[in-house]
Amino acid sequence: MGAKTSVLLIYTGGTIGMIQDAKNGQLRPFDFAHLTDQIPELKKFDIRLSAISFEHPIDSSDMDPTVWIKLAKMIQKNYSKYDGFVILHGSDTMAFTASALSFMLENLDKPVILTGSQLPIGIIRTDGKENLITAIEIAGAKEKERAVVREVCIYFEYQLYRGNRTHKFNSEHFQAFQSPNYPVLAEAGVHLRYNQAAMLPAGKSKLKVHTTLDPNITILHLFPGVTRNAVKAIVSTRGLKALILLTFGSGNCSTETWFLDLLANTIQKGILILNITQCNAGSVDQGKYETSASLQHIGVVGGGDMTTEAAVAKLMFVLGKAKNNKAALKELTRDLRGEMTT
Repeated sequence: MGAKTSVLLIYTGGTIGMIQDAKNGQLRPFDFAHLTDQIPELKKFDIRLSAISFEHPIDSSDMDPTVWIKLAKMIQKNYSKYDGFVILHGSDTMAFTASALSFMLENLDKPVILTGSQLPIGIIRTDGKENLITAIEIAGAKEKERAVVREVCIYFEYQLYRGNRTHKFNSEHFQAFQSPNYPVLAEAGVHLRYNQAAMLPAGKSKLKVHTTLDPNITILHLFPGVTRNAVKAIVSTRGLKALILLTFGSGNCSTETWFLDLLANTIQKGILILNITQCNAGSVDQGKYETSASLQHIGVVGGGDMTTEAAVAKLMFVLGKAKNNKAALKELTRDLRGEMTT
Protein backbone atom coordinates (compact mmCIF):
# COMPACT_ATOMS: atom_id res chain seq x y z
CA MET A 1 0.00 0.00 0.00
CA GLY A 2 1.43 3.38 -1.08
CA ALA A 3 1.89 6.48 1.03
CA LYS A 4 -1.13 8.64 1.73
CA THR A 5 -1.79 11.33 -0.87
CA SER A 6 -0.67 14.77 0.30
CA VAL A 7 -2.00 18.21 -0.61
CA LEU A 8 -0.59 21.60 0.33
CA LEU A 9 -3.07 24.40 0.86
CA ILE A 10 -1.71 27.93 0.29
CA TYR A 11 -3.77 30.87 1.54
CA THR A 12 -2.99 34.19 -0.17
CA GLY A 13 -6.00 36.13 1.08
CA GLY A 14 -9.46 36.79 -0.30
CA THR A 15 -13.05 36.33 0.74
CA ILE A 16 -12.89 32.58 1.32
CA GLY A 17 -10.55 32.91 4.31
CA MET A 18 -12.69 35.35 6.25
CA ILE A 19 -14.83 34.74 9.31
CA GLN A 20 -17.06 37.10 11.26
CA ASP A 21 -15.67 38.43 14.53
CA ALA A 22 -18.07 37.54 17.36
CA LYS A 23 -17.42 40.86 19.12
CA ASN A 24 -17.80 43.48 16.40
CA GLY A 25 -19.23 41.55 13.45
CA GLN A 26 -16.33 42.55 11.19
CA LEU A 27 -14.74 40.11 8.76
CA ARG A 28 -11.19 38.99 9.51
CA PRO A 29 -8.89 36.22 8.23
CA PHE A 30 -9.09 33.04 10.30
CA ASP A 31 -6.14 30.98 11.48
CA PHE A 32 -5.56 28.25 8.91
CA ALA A 33 -3.94 26.11 11.56
CA HIS A 34 -7.53 25.50 12.70
CA LEU A 35 -8.92 24.85 9.23
CA THR A 36 -10.79 21.72 10.26
CA ASP A 37 -12.64 23.69 12.94
CA GLN A 38 -14.30 25.68 10.16
CA ILE A 39 -14.66 22.71 7.78
CA PRO A 40 -14.91 19.50 9.85
CA GLU A 41 -15.67 17.56 6.64
CA LEU A 42 -11.96 17.72 5.81
CA LYS A 43 -11.28 15.16 8.57
CA LYS A 44 -13.04 12.54 6.42
CA PHE A 45 -10.50 12.86 3.60
CA ASP A 46 -7.92 10.13 3.24
CA ILE A 47 -5.46 12.89 2.36
CA ARG A 48 -2.57 14.33 4.34
CA LEU A 49 -3.46 18.01 4.30
CA SER A 50 -1.04 20.79 5.22
CA ALA A 51 -1.71 24.53 5.14
CA ILE A 52 0.48 27.59 4.94
CA SER A 53 -0.61 31.19 4.78
CA PHE A 54 0.90 34.43 3.60
CA GLU A 55 2.21 36.30 6.62
CA HIS A 56 0.14 39.26 5.50
CA PRO A 57 -2.85 38.00 3.44
CA ILE A 58 -3.72 40.34 0.58
CA ASP A 59 -6.87 41.31 -1.25
CA SER A 60 -6.69 39.97 -4.79
CA SER A 61 -7.00 43.53 -6.11
CA ASP A 62 -3.45 44.03 -4.80
CA MET A 63 -2.15 40.99 -6.70
CA ASP A 64 0.90 41.67 -8.88
CA PRO A 65 3.79 39.81 -10.56
CA THR A 66 5.88 39.83 -7.38
CA VAL A 67 3.20 37.72 -5.69
CA TRP A 68 3.02 35.37 -8.68
CA ILE A 69 6.76 34.84 -8.34
CA LYS A 70 6.34 34.21 -4.61
CA LEU A 71 3.68 31.57 -5.32
CA ALA A 72 5.77 29.89 -8.02
CA LYS A 73 8.72 29.67 -5.62
CA MET A 74 6.49 28.23 -2.86
CA ILE A 75 5.34 25.49 -5.22
CA GLN A 76 8.90 24.86 -6.38
CA LYS A 77 10.12 24.54 -2.78
CA ASN A 78 7.37 22.07 -1.87
CA TYR A 79 6.99 20.29 -5.20
CA SER A 80 8.63 17.03 -4.16
CA LYS A 81 6.82 16.93 -0.80
CA TYR A 82 3.21 17.03 -2.04
CA ASP A 83 1.06 15.39 -4.68
CA GLY A 84 -1.04 18.47 -5.34
CA PHE A 85 -1.54 22.11 -4.45
CA VAL A 86 -4.61 24.23 -3.70
CA ILE A 87 -4.25 28.01 -3.72
CA LEU A 88 -6.92 30.03 -1.93
CA HIS A 89 -7.22 33.33 -3.74
CA GLY A 90 -9.59 36.26 -4.13
CA SER A 91 -11.81 35.75 -7.16
CA ASP A 92 -11.35 39.18 -8.77
CA THR A 93 -7.87 38.52 -10.17
CA MET A 94 -7.81 34.73 -9.88
CA ALA A 95 -7.78 34.22 -13.67
CA PHE A 96 -4.70 36.47 -13.99
CA THR A 97 -2.83 34.48 -11.32
CA ALA A 98 -3.87 31.13 -12.80
CA SER A 99 -2.72 32.27 -16.25
CA ALA A 100 0.61 33.53 -14.94
CA LEU A 101 1.34 30.35 -12.99
CA SER A 102 0.51 28.22 -16.03
CA PHE A 103 3.39 29.86 -17.93
CA MET A 104 5.77 30.02 -14.97
CA LEU A 105 5.42 26.32 -14.09
CA GLU A 106 6.78 24.52 -17.13
CA ASN A 107 6.52 20.70 -17.36
CA LEU A 108 4.00 20.62 -14.53
CA ASP A 109 3.14 17.04 -13.58
CA LYS A 110 0.91 17.77 -10.57
CA PRO A 111 -2.33 19.71 -10.05
CA VAL A 112 -2.26 23.35 -8.99
CA ILE A 113 -5.87 24.29 -8.25
CA LEU A 114 -6.94 27.85 -7.48
CA THR A 115 -10.24 28.39 -5.71
CA GLY A 116 -12.04 30.92 -3.57
CA SER A 117 -15.57 32.04 -2.90
CA GLN A 118 -18.11 34.81 -3.30
CA LEU A 119 -19.08 34.61 0.40
CA PRO A 120 -16.70 34.23 3.38
CA ILE A 121 -16.21 30.73 4.74
CA GLY A 122 -17.60 31.83 8.10
CA ILE A 123 -20.99 32.76 6.58
CA ILE A 124 -23.71 30.10 6.76
CA ARG A 125 -24.56 30.31 3.03
CA THR A 126 -20.94 30.33 1.92
CA ASP A 127 -19.95 28.74 -1.36
CA GLY A 128 -16.42 28.44 0.02
CA LYS A 129 -16.81 25.06 1.71
CA GLU A 130 -17.84 23.17 -1.42
CA ASN A 131 -15.25 24.95 -3.54
CA LEU A 132 -12.46 24.11 -1.10
CA ILE A 133 -13.52 20.52 -0.40
CA THR A 134 -13.78 19.62 -4.09
CA ALA A 135 -10.60 21.50 -5.01
CA ILE A 136 -8.73 19.41 -2.43
CA GLU A 137 -10.31 16.21 -3.75
CA ILE A 138 -9.21 17.10 -7.31
CA ALA A 139 -5.71 18.05 -6.15
CA GLY A 140 -5.37 14.64 -4.51
CA ALA A 141 -6.97 12.57 -7.28
CA LYS A 142 -4.79 9.84 -8.75
CA GLU A 143 -5.20 7.09 -11.30
CA LYS A 144 -2.59 4.33 -11.53
CA GLU A 145 -0.35 6.32 -9.16
CA ARG A 146 -0.36 9.36 -11.47
CA ALA A 147 -2.16 12.64 -10.87
CA VAL A 148 -5.41 12.88 -12.80
CA VAL A 149 -4.94 16.62 -13.36
CA ARG A 150 -1.51 17.94 -14.33
CA GLU A 151 -1.99 21.64 -14.97
CA VAL A 152 -2.97 24.95 -13.36
CA CYS A 153 -6.75 25.13 -12.96
CA ILE A 154 -9.54 27.11 -11.38
CA TYR A 155 -12.27 25.27 -9.51
CA PHE A 156 -15.44 27.23 -8.82
CA GLU A 157 -19.10 26.28 -8.42
CA TYR A 158 -18.93 22.63 -9.57
CA GLN A 159 -16.68 23.34 -12.58
CA LEU A 160 -12.96 22.77 -13.11
CA TYR A 161 -11.50 25.10 -15.74
CA ARG A 162 -8.11 25.41 -17.39
CA GLY A 163 -6.66 28.42 -15.57
CA ASN A 164 -5.44 30.30 -18.63
CA ARG A 165 -8.77 29.86 -20.44
CA THR A 166 -10.87 31.38 -17.69
CA HIS A 167 -12.19 34.81 -16.81
CA LYS A 168 -14.48 36.17 -14.11
CA PHE A 169 -17.73 37.33 -15.63
CA ASN A 170 -20.06 37.77 -12.64
CA SER A 171 -19.47 39.54 -9.32
CA GLU A 172 -22.68 38.36 -7.60
CA HIS A 173 -23.50 34.81 -8.68
CA PHE A 174 -21.74 31.79 -7.22
CA GLN A 175 -21.01 30.76 -10.80
CA ALA A 176 -18.50 33.57 -11.23
CA PHE A 177 -16.24 32.14 -13.95
CA GLN A 178 -16.50 31.13 -17.59
CA SER A 179 -14.27 29.34 -20.08
CA PRO A 180 -16.07 30.22 -23.32
CA ASN A 181 -13.42 29.03 -25.78
CA TYR A 182 -12.46 25.77 -24.09
CA PRO A 183 -14.45 22.94 -22.48
CA VAL A 184 -14.45 22.39 -18.71
CA LEU A 185 -11.93 19.85 -17.43
CA ALA A 186 -14.26 18.35 -14.84
CA GLU A 187 -17.77 18.70 -13.44
CA ALA A 188 -18.75 17.94 -9.87
CA GLY A 189 -22.19 16.50 -9.31
CA VAL A 190 -23.16 13.23 -7.69
CA HIS A 191 -19.95 12.02 -9.34
CA LEU A 192 -16.78 13.91 -10.15
CA ARG A 193 -16.49 13.49 -13.91
CA TYR A 194 -13.19 14.34 -15.61
CA ASN A 195 -12.86 15.34 -19.26
CA GLN A 196 -9.56 13.59 -19.91
CA ALA A 197 -9.55 14.44 -23.62
CA ALA A 198 -9.42 18.16 -22.79
CA MET A 199 -6.54 17.96 -20.31
CA LEU A 200 -2.90 18.73 -20.94
CA PRO A 201 -0.53 15.75 -21.08
CA ALA A 202 2.05 15.18 -18.37
CA GLY A 203 5.21 17.25 -18.44
CA LYS A 204 7.93 15.60 -20.54
CA SER A 205 10.76 16.46 -18.17
CA LYS A 206 11.40 17.91 -14.72
CA LEU A 207 9.52 20.94 -13.47
CA LYS A 208 11.11 24.18 -14.62
CA VAL A 209 10.07 27.30 -12.73
CA HIS A 210 10.37 30.67 -14.45
CA THR A 211 10.58 33.65 -12.10
CA THR A 212 11.40 36.51 -14.47
CA LEU A 213 8.39 38.55 -15.56
CA ASP A 214 8.40 41.89 -17.35
CA PRO A 215 5.38 44.06 -16.44
CA ASN A 216 6.12 46.82 -18.98
CA ILE A 217 2.93 46.25 -20.93
CA THR A 218 -0.43 47.99 -21.14
CA ILE A 219 -3.90 47.60 -22.67
CA LEU A 220 -5.64 49.82 -25.21
CA HIS A 221 -9.37 49.09 -25.07
CA LEU A 222 -10.90 50.42 -28.28
CA PHE A 223 -14.30 52.09 -28.43
CA PRO A 224 -16.11 54.17 -31.05
CA GLY A 225 -14.82 57.72 -30.78
CA VAL A 226 -11.50 56.98 -29.11
CA THR A 227 -9.36 60.08 -29.63
CA ARG A 228 -5.94 60.54 -31.14
CA ASN A 229 -4.67 62.09 -27.91
CA ALA A 230 -5.83 59.11 -25.82
CA VAL A 231 -4.20 56.57 -28.12
CA LYS A 232 -1.03 58.64 -28.40
CA ALA A 233 -0.76 58.90 -24.61
CA ILE A 234 -1.06 55.13 -24.19
CA VAL A 235 1.42 54.11 -26.91
CA SER A 236 3.87 56.77 -25.61
CA THR A 237 3.98 55.25 -22.12
CA ARG A 238 7.54 55.44 -20.86
CA GLY A 239 9.33 52.08 -20.88
CA LEU A 240 6.51 50.34 -22.76
CA LYS A 241 7.54 47.07 -24.42
CA ALA A 242 4.21 45.58 -25.48
CA LEU A 243 0.61 46.64 -25.98
CA ILE A 244 -2.54 44.54 -25.91
CA LEU A 245 -5.04 45.94 -28.39
CA LEU A 246 -8.60 45.01 -27.37
CA THR A 247 -10.42 45.11 -30.68
CA PHE A 248 -13.98 44.63 -31.90
CA GLY A 249 -15.38 41.27 -33.00
CA SER A 250 -12.85 39.05 -34.74
CA GLY A 251 -10.04 41.59 -34.42
CA ASN A 252 -11.40 44.68 -36.13
CA CYS A 253 -10.53 48.32 -35.52
CA SER A 254 -10.78 51.81 -36.96
CA THR A 255 -9.21 52.35 -40.39
CA GLU A 256 -8.54 56.03 -39.70
CA THR A 257 -5.12 56.95 -41.07
CA TRP A 258 -4.01 58.67 -37.84
CA PHE A 259 -4.86 55.54 -35.82
CA LEU A 260 -3.01 53.08 -38.04
CA ASP A 261 -0.05 55.44 -38.34
CA LEU A 262 0.24 55.66 -34.54
CA LEU A 263 0.24 51.87 -34.26
CA ALA A 264 2.73 51.46 -37.12
CA ASN A 265 5.09 54.00 -35.51
CA THR A 266 4.76 52.16 -32.21
CA ILE A 267 5.79 48.87 -33.81
CA GLN A 268 8.70 50.59 -35.58
CA LYS A 269 9.96 51.67 -32.15
CA GLY A 270 10.24 47.99 -31.18
CA ILE A 271 7.01 47.75 -29.19
CA LEU A 272 4.99 44.55 -29.71
CA ILE A 273 1.24 44.85 -30.31
CA LEU A 274 -1.00 41.85 -29.61
CA ASN A 275 -4.55 41.83 -30.97
CA ILE A 276 -7.16 40.33 -28.59
CA THR A 277 -10.92 40.45 -29.06
CA GLN A 278 -13.15 42.32 -26.63
CA CYS A 279 -15.78 39.58 -27.01
CA ASN A 280 -16.15 37.03 -24.22
CA ALA A 281 -16.07 34.22 -26.76
CA GLY A 282 -14.56 33.79 -30.19
CA SER A 283 -11.22 34.47 -31.78
CA VAL A 284 -9.20 37.15 -33.53
CA ASP A 285 -8.93 36.38 -37.26
CA GLN A 286 -6.77 39.11 -38.74
CA GLY A 287 -7.49 39.61 -42.44
CA LYS A 288 -11.02 38.22 -42.33
CA TYR A 289 -12.33 41.75 -42.78
CA GLU A 290 -10.69 44.78 -44.35
CA THR A 291 -10.72 46.48 -40.94
CA SER A 292 -8.33 43.88 -39.51
CA ALA A 293 -6.22 43.29 -42.62
CA SER A 294 -4.65 46.72 -42.06
CA LEU A 295 -3.44 45.59 -38.61
CA GLN A 296 -1.82 42.52 -40.07
CA HIS A 297 -0.14 44.64 -42.74
CA ILE A 298 1.61 46.89 -40.19
CA GLY A 299 2.81 43.99 -38.03
CA VAL A 300 0.22 43.59 -35.28
CA VAL A 301 0.24 40.02 -33.91
CA GLY A 302 -3.07 38.11 -33.82
CA GLY A 303 -3.79 36.63 -30.40
CA GLY A 304 -6.27 34.00 -31.55
CA ASP A 305 -8.76 33.01 -28.88
CA MET A 306 -6.68 33.95 -25.83
CA THR A 307 -8.43 35.64 -22.93
CA THR A 308 -7.24 39.10 -21.91
CA GLU A 309 -5.94 37.57 -18.66
CA ALA A 310 -3.88 34.98 -20.54
CA ALA A 311 -2.58 37.64 -22.93
CA VAL A 312 -1.39 39.82 -20.03
CA ALA A 313 0.37 36.90 -18.32
CA LYS A 314 1.86 35.51 -21.53
CA LEU A 315 3.29 38.86 -22.58
CA MET A 316 4.93 39.38 -19.17
CA PHE A 317 6.33 35.85 -19.32
CA VAL A 318 7.57 36.06 -22.91
CA LEU A 319 9.15 39.50 -22.44
CA GLY A 320 10.90 38.26 -19.32
CA LYS A 321 12.28 35.24 -21.12
CA ALA A 322 12.95 36.22 -24.76
CA LYS A 323 16.30 37.71 -25.77
CA ASN A 324 14.79 39.88 -28.50
CA ASN A 325 11.52 40.75 -30.25
CA LYS A 326 11.98 38.05 -32.89
CA ALA A 327 12.13 35.38 -30.18
CA ALA A 328 9.20 37.00 -28.33
CA LEU A 329 7.03 37.02 -31.45
CA LYS A 330 7.74 33.34 -32.03
CA GLU A 331 6.62 32.50 -28.48
CA LEU A 332 3.52 34.73 -28.68
CA THR A 333 2.16 32.92 -31.72
CA ARG A 334 2.85 29.47 -30.27
CA ASP A 335 0.53 27.60 -27.92
CA LEU A 336 2.67 27.19 -24.80
CA ARG A 337 0.31 25.84 -22.10
CA GLY A 338 -3.01 25.24 -23.83
CA GLU A 339 -3.88 28.95 -23.68
CA MET A 340 -4.83 29.26 -27.36
CA THR A 341 -6.21 27.18 -30.20
CA THR A 342 -3.74 26.83 -33.05
